[in-house]
Amino acid sequence: NKAASGGTGGTGGTAGGAPAMPLASPLMGGLNKKKKPFLGVPAPLGYVPGLGRGATGFTTRSDIGPARDANDPVDDRHAPPGKRTVGDQMKKNQEDEEEDLNDTNYDEFNGYAGSLFSSGPYEKDDEEADAIYAALDKRMDERRKERRELREKEEIEKYRMERPKIQQQFSDLKRKLAEVTEDEWLSIPEVGDARNKRQRNPRHEKLTPVPDSFFAKHLQTGENHTSVDPLQGQFSGLATSFPGGLNTPYPGGMTPEAGELDMRKIGQARNTLMDMRLSQVSDSVSGQTVVDPKGYLTDLNSMIPTHGGDISDIKKARLLLKSVRETNPHHPPAWIASARLEEVTGKLQVARNLIMKGTEMCPKSEDVWLEAARLQPGDTAKAVVAQAVRHLPQSVRIYISAAELETDIRAKKRVLRKALENVSKSVRLWKIAVELEEPEDARIMLSRAVECCPTSVELWLALARLETYENARRVLNKARENIPTDRHIWITAAKLEEANGNTQMVEKIIDRAITSLRANGVEINREQWIQDAEECDKAGSVATCQAVIRAVIGIGIEEEDCKHTWMEDADSCVSHGALECARAIYAHALQVFPSKKSVWLRAAYFEKNHGTRESLEALLQRAVAHCPKAEVLWLMGAKSKWLAGDVPAARSILALAFQANPNSEEIWLAAVKLESENNEYERARRLLAKARSSAPTARVFMKSVRLEWVLGNIEAAQELCTEALKHYEDFPKLWMMRGQIEEQSENIDKAREAYNQGLKKCPHSMSLWLLLSRLEERVGQLTRARAILEKARLKNPQTPEIWLESVRLEYRAGLKNIANTLMAKALQECPNSGILWAEAVFLEARPQRKTKSVDALKKCEHDPHVLLAVAKLFWSERKITKAREWFLRTVKIEPDLGDAWAFFYKFELQHGTEEQQQEVKKRCENAEPRHGELWCAESKHVLNWQKNIGEILVLVASKIKNTF
Repeated sequence: NKAASGGTGGTGGTAGGAPAMPLASPLMGGLNKKKKPFLGVPAPLGYVPGLGRGATGFTTRSDIGPARDANDPVDDRHAPPGKRTVGDQMKKNQEDEEEDLNDTNYDEFNGYAGSLFSSGPYEKDDEEADAIYAALDKRMDERRKERRELREKEEIEKYRMERPKIQQQFSDLKRKLAEVTEDEWLSIPEVGDARNKRQRNPRHEKLTPVPDSFFAKHLQTGENHTSVDPLQGQFSGLATSFPGGLNTPYPGGMTPEAGELDMRKIGQARNTLMDMRLSQVSDSVSGQTVVDPKGYLTDLNSMIPTHGGDISDIKKARLLLKSVRETNPHHPPAWIASARLEEVTGKLQVARNLIMKGTEMCPKSEDVWLEAARLQPGDTAKAVVAQAVRHLPQSVRIYISAAELETDIRAKKRVLRKALENVSKSVRLWKIAVELEEPEDARIMLSRAVECCPTSVELWLALARLETYENARRVLNKARENIPTDRHIWITAAKLEEANGNTQMVEKIIDRAITSLRANGVEINREQWIQDAEECDKAGSVATCQAVIRAVIGIGIEEEDCKHTWMEDADSCVSHGALECARAIYAHALQVFPSKKSVWLRAAYFEKNHGTRESLEALLQRAVAHCPKAEVLWLMGAKSKWLAGDVPAARSILALAFQANPNSEEIWLAAVKLESENNEYERARRLLAKARSSAPTARVFMKSVRLEWVLGNIEAAQELCTEALKHYEDFPKLWMMRGQIEEQSENIDKAREAYNQGLKKCPHSMSLWLLLSRLEERVGQLTRARAILEKARLKNPQTPEIWLESVRLEYRAGLKNIANTLMAKALQECPNSGILWAEAVFLEARPQRKTKSVDALKKCEHDPHVLLAVAKLFWSERKITKAREWFLRTVKIEPDLGDAWAFFYKFELQHGTEEQQQEVKKRCENAEPRHGELWCAESKHVLNWQKNIGEILVLVASKIKNTF
C-alpha cells in the first residue's frame, strides 16, 4: 500500500531510525518565529510522511481510479489487438501470474517459457549471479550500442517521414494562426446548434414596469419630500464627479443611515436632474445651443477622475498616511506624500492645507518647503519661499526655487545676489547667477566666484573664456595652482594657445600636463584623455587633439598589444566622427611600425574613405618608400592617379613599382589594364607579350586571350588560347573562354568539345559544368543537359550551384513538380545553402512563401542571398519600407554581391526618389561589387568590357523583371 497522500510534512518522529531534525535554537526562534526548522531541508533517509501520526497504510478510491467495466477501452489508443479492453488486460495479467508447466510450453533449448523458479525464494547467490549476468549483458550491449542507436535513429526518422505526426502535418497552418486578428477569430462560425426551434429562439419575457405606488405601499415608513434641494442636486451623489451619479458609493437618495428607499425622491430627483441638464444645453426660445464649448470641455475633464487607483485604495492610503503623520509628526516625507495624494485625487486645497501644516511641524525640512512652494499659486508661493528662507538661510535649492518663481529678470538677479550674500560657496548658485548676466558683468562676477569657490574647474574655465588672451593665460595659471589635479585646465590652456596661433606651445603644455598630473598622484586614464581629444577634434582644435593623442596613446599598453589596440582606437574614433584623432593615431602607429604593411594599408583605406585625394597620395608615397615590396600600396597609388585622370603619373608609379617588384604578375596586369582602359591597345599588347615571355602565368595568358577577344581578333585569341592550354591545361577559365569563343562563332560542336576536354582536366570546375549544360539546353537537348548535371552532382557532391541549375532547368522546361522534388532533395543534401533557400522561397505558391522565408532565415540567418530573397518578398507584397530595410541589410552584410545592388537599384527606380536612386548608385560604385549571377553575366560580357560599375548597375537593373 502506498502512503497517504495527505502526509506532506508531518513533524512527528522520523521513521527507520533516521537522525532526528535539529531543533531551532532559541536565538533563531526569537529572530524568526514563523520559520519552521525543517523547511527547505531535504528529508532524512527512510522518512515516510505522516508515519508519526499513524496516517499510513490505507488506499482510497482516488489512488486507484474509478471502477471500470470489462468492456471499457483502455487508455492506450494504440494498444495492439487482444489488449484493447480492460477485460483483455486483466486476463493477460492473470495468465502471466499462473505458470504454464504444460509440455507444449517446453522447449529443449530454452526450457519452459516462464521461469520455473519465479515462485521460489530469492537468495544472496541468486543476486550475485544476476549481477554478473547483468554486467555481461551491459558489456555486450555497449559493444553494439552506437551501431544500434544509429540504426534505431534512422528507423525512427524514416518512420516519421513516412507517417508524420498530425501535429507536424498542420505545422505550417499553425504558424499562420499567429497572424489571425481578434476580429477574424471572433467571426469564426460556431458549431451547429442541435436544439429545436423553440429552444433556440426563446420568446423574450414581457416585463411590465411596476408603478411607484406599489413600492410606496409596501414600505413600512417613508418621509415624503416633494422637492429636491438644488444644493443637494449639486453636491450629493446625484451629480458627483463620477459619470452616472447613481452608481456612486452613497448616492443622494440612498444614504446608508436611513434604512428605507423613497421612490418618490428618486423620481423627483431624476426629473430635476433632467431639467437642469436640458436648461444647460439649450434655451427655451429658439432651441439654439448656449453651451460654452471651452467651459464644457473643462467641465468634462473635471468629471473624469484624474487618478488611476481605485477609491478604496485611496481611502486606505489616506488612512495610512494619517496614522504616519500622527505617530511621527516631524517626519517630512509623510506630509509630502499626503499632499501629493490629495493633489492626484484633485483636492488641491486640501493638499495645500496639509503641506502648510507640514511646514509648521518640520520647519527645517527643505523638501517640505519646496513642495509647499510648488503647490501654492504665484504670490502665495513667493510668501512661502520667503518664510522658508527665514528658517533655512543656507539652503541653495530654496534660493533657486525663489529665483524661478520670479518672472522679471531683474527680480531674479536680485534674488540670486541676495542668495550669494548668504551662501557664497555654492557653485550652482554662481553658475545660475552668471548665466543671467551680460558678458562684461559675468566676467566681474566670475572673478569673484573663483575667489569664493577656488576648487570649481567650471568657474575657472568660464572665466578664462571671457577674458582676453593674456588675462586668460593668467587665469588658467591661477586655476592650475588652485586645482593641480584637473586635466581640463591644461587642455583648455593648450586650446587657448592653438587658437592664438602658438601651435609649438601646444605639445609642450600637454607634455607638462602629464608630468605635473603624475607628480600630483593623478592616474592618467587613457580612455578619458582620448575622449577629451575627440571633443577637441569636434571643437576644431586639431593641434591640441593630435598632441593629446601622441602623449597618451602609448600609456598603459604592453608592447605586443600596441598595434592591435591602436587600430581599435582608430576605428573607435572614426565611428565617433573624430577623424583628426584617428589620423593622429595612424600617424603615431606608422612612426612606431614603419615597415608594417597592414598599418599602412589601414591608414590608406582611412584616407581613401575620409581624406582627400592629395592626403591619400602623400600617404601612399611614404608607404611605398617604407614597404617597397607591398604591391597593393603601389597599385592603390597608381589607381588614385588614374581615377584623377593623370595617366602619365600612374604609368610612372607602376614603372617604379616594377623596379621594386620585378616580374610581379599584379603589376604587369595593372599596367595592361591602365593602357587598355585608356584605349592604348598596342601598348597593352606589347606589355602582355613581354609579360608572357618574362613572367608567364595562367592569368597573364588569360588576360592576353581576353584582350584579343574583346578587340574582335578571334583568330589571334584562339591561337593564344591553344598556346596557353599547352602550358596550363588545368586552368578552367582558359577552357571556358575557348568554349565561349566557339559558341560566339556558332561552332556548337567545337564549343562542346572544348567544354568536355576542360571537364576531363578540371572536373571540379562548377562553371564548366554549367556552361556545357546550358549549351545543350540551348540547342534543345534537355535530356543531355539533365544527364550532364547529374554527372556533375556525382563528381561534386553537396554542391549547391549544380543543384540550383538542375532545379532551374526543370522549371524552365515547365516541369514544376520535378523542380520542387529536386529542390527538396537539394535542401536535404545542402541544408545551409543560401542560394538554394532563396530559390526555394520563390518556387512556393504565394501564400506559402512567407513560411518558407522564415525557415530559410532560421537555417541561413546571415546569408546575403536569403536576405535578398526576403527583401524581394516584401517588395512583391508592396511593403516598401520593410523591403528597403532588408535591401540595406543585404548590401551591408555583403557589399560584393552585385545582384543585391541591382535589385536594390531597380526597387528604388520604382518606389524611391531621385536622391535615393543616386545614393544607391553611388554606394554601389564605392563598393565595386565583383560577384553575383546576374552581375557577372553583364560585367563579363564581351560587349560591356569598357563599362564602369555605374553603367553595369543600370544595365543589370534594366534586365531584371518583377516576375516574383
